[in-house]
Amino acid sequence: MAGEREKRRRKTDMCGGGRTKRNHRTFSTARSVAGTAGQCLPKRVAASRTTTACSPAGCLSIGGRRRGAEAVRASAGDPPAASLPAALLFDCDGVLVDTEKDGHRISFNETFAERELGVSWDVELYGELLKIGGGKERMTAYFNKTGWPAKAPKTDEERKEFIASLHKRKTELFMALIEKKLLPLRPGVQRLIDEALGKGVKVAVCSTSNEKAVSAIVSRLLGPNRADKITIFAGDVVPRKKPDPAIYVLAATTLGVDPSSCVVVEDSTIGLAAAKASGMKCIVTKSG
Repeated sequence: MAGEREKRRRKTDMCGGGRTKRNHRTFSTARSVAGTAGQCLPKRVAASRTTTACSPAGCLSIGGRRRGAEAVRASAGDPPAASLPAALLFDCDGVLVDTEKDGHRISFNETFAERELGVSWDVELYGELLKIGGGKERMTAYFNKTGWPAKAPKTDEERKEFIASLHKRKTELFMALIEKKLLPLRPGVQRLIDEALGKGVKVAVCSTSNEKAVSAIVSRLLGPNRADKITIFAGDVVPRKKPDPAIYVLAATTLGVDPSSCVVVEDSTIGLAAAKASGMKCIVTKSG
């Protein structure tokens, strides 16, 4: 009996001194692996006897056995790493082109000045207004909060027409900037689109901006050959704008693809929310 107890004691010592110490060691090891490989770990690491930390090279099950990346993906129901999306969907402003600060904002201010409205949006204010999807909606929300200009009409219906006329003029001024190519494509956009089209991935642009402005960006900056292969969903093509997922749902339906097989490239919180709500994967890029 004494011999058996001694064997059990030695076995326990080799495992780290019992369950409490083993869990502590598992957490420490997992944290170390995550710190060096840049992985994300579940919050309840210490509560589990097996913690998984994944990297592009494979998957190491801390406190358990080593498993290959393919086996982990298969068990989680994820597609193989080499699979391509059925469609690649881009937002326009801030994704294809850095248009907001030195494009749309400038055009809004020029429109306000032409109409002598006494309104000017600085960079900080415009950054806050970008939380509202759509130019007409943005102006309406701003005037509702700060007060309508003296030259604005008084009834709701007339104000809708007033906003529409402002937005039309703003779009004309913005398109003039695009025609002059004063707002170039962001680095890497053209290459990414070419690679996607070359591999048979459908490409579309889904934006809350005016359809004419988006079409001008695509045709002028990407060229007519690429533009012919890119589907555009923009402006008032859907009744509810981002963060509502309607535009991405429409895109998937029109392109004939499942939302779960699409990848969206966005630059805003409302865009991310729209993509996620539609069931699509989303990459967020930082815009200027």
